[in-house]
Amino acid sequence: MKNPEEDAGAASHNGASGGDCVGGDARNSAENGKRENRQPKAASAEPQQASDSGRLDSNQKKRARRRRRGKAKVRDRAAQAEPTSAAPPHQDAQPIAPTAAKPASKLSNRRRRSKRSKQVRLQAATGSAPEKQSVSVGAPRLQEQSRPRPVSGRSPSSVPSDAPPLYAALDLGTNNCRLLVASPTRPGQFRVADAFSRIVRLGEGLGATGRLGDNAMSRAIEALKVCRDKLASRTVRRSRLIATEACRSAENGAEFLARVRDETGLDLEIVDRQTEARLAVSGCGTLVDGNTDAIVLFDIGGGSSEIALIDVSNRRSPRLAEHIVAWTSLPVGVVTLAERFGGREVTRESYAAMVDHVSELIEAFADRHKLGDLTQSPRFHLIGTSGTVTTLAGIHLGLERYDRKRIDGMWMDKDDVTSMTSRLLSWDFDARVANPCIGADRADLVLAGCAILDAIRHVWPSQKLRVADRGLREGILTELMSRDGAWRDRRNPRANGRRIS
Repeated sequence: MKNPEEDAGAASHNGASGGDCVGGDARNSAENGKRENRQPKAASAEPQQASDSGRLDSNQKKRARRRRRGKAKVRDRAAQAEPTSAAPPHQDAQPIAPTAAKPASKLSNRRRRSKRSKQVRLQAATGSAPEKQSVSVGAPRLQEQSRPRPVSGRSPSSVPSDAPPLYAALDLGTNNCRLLVASPTRPGQFRVADAFSRIVRLGEGLGATGRLGDNAMSRAIEALKVCRDKLASRTVRRSRLIATEACRSAENGAEFLARVRDETGLDLEIVDRQTEARLAVSGCGTLVDGNTDAIVLFDIGGGSSEIALIDVSNRRSPRLAEHIVAWTSLPVGVVTLAERFGGREVTRESYAAMVDHVSELIEAFADRHKLGDLTQSPRFHLIGTSGTVTTLAGIHLGLERYDRKRIDGMWMDKDDVTSMTSRLLSWDFDARVANPCIGADRADLVLAGCAILDAIRHVWPSQKLRVADRGLREGILTELMSRDGAWRDRRNPRANGRRIS
């Protein structure tokens, strides 16, 4: 008689796996459920049976899960490929590659870096730039790459609507041609967008002949053409182009400016000495400290030297030029003084003669003592805006190359100025040429500038001298921006006028 439990076990097993029972030894009821010592069976072609309890073992469960996941992936791929792979009835159906229907997955940072490094290695091996992978929206991307980029500043349409306005100032002096293009930032300050400076020596030989020489005018016109191109490449809201002492005193000054207008298209105006002094002061407003009562500001040019006496002891206004109590313009500069006394070979005797000559010109200035006792106060100092002063400062710092950021606004004691002047007097012409802060263009002019500086220091002695690498261009920009309301803060109008400009 068969064991009913054995029949039930065999039936359940057949129902679970779909196969037949190998024998009636699945369970030994005679030995209280203990398994018999089974002998190893030979390999059979029949599938391996599951346990007699009717449950799947762990390996079978894993295989079942894999089958379910595989079927789900096939269904997903078919659903995604169905709208894109539909072809007209008359065309042959083509199998869809599994990678084409696979949904795009986001690359991890690690895979992205690996991909980038492979492209770099490929570029280094082939010597060509790696090709960009095509994307699903290739046509718009190609149109975007083939679109020409506008040149910055070449036309008004290329300038952003929210870009700050640009202002330009050009100063054609006796020795230099300078251009400055800038945009306003904080009240009294601006950011330089473009600049140009070249030594042209327009006043060369002017003291002897009273006329501008042909070579000097040609050099100036070539420099002005560069300025014209720079101005044409930008959208400038307002500009002012001035000419100073050389064109002011030369017999053919007006004729030269007409030639400039014809050859360059630039219309320069000749400013008087008072305007030149005012512009020199306007450009140095931010260099006046709050604890200052009086200043003597001077600008040593190529054909003239402007001196302004400034009193800020009682009140302060946004415009420093409003505090000028007296001014003068000496008809002498580094070019005219060097031509008269010699600039290449300068002895201590010839240097003293230059100082005496400039001192006599200052003695003719009737209002030179108008600051009174303020010049004896420790709250009084000098401000120099000329190339002579900036050259002395560069030599004092021992710069291997001129650096405006380190020069503009620095302080020098009177002993430092005296030491630098004595040092320059001990150098011959070749030594001055070899100095990186002087060079060949200024080697024959720097001692003439030092003589003018010493004459000013004798009349207005001061313990401190502030160096300003700025001048008429900065004064022009300051006045243009101020008159145009470029620094007006509509959100906080009380903030205006806190800094002297």
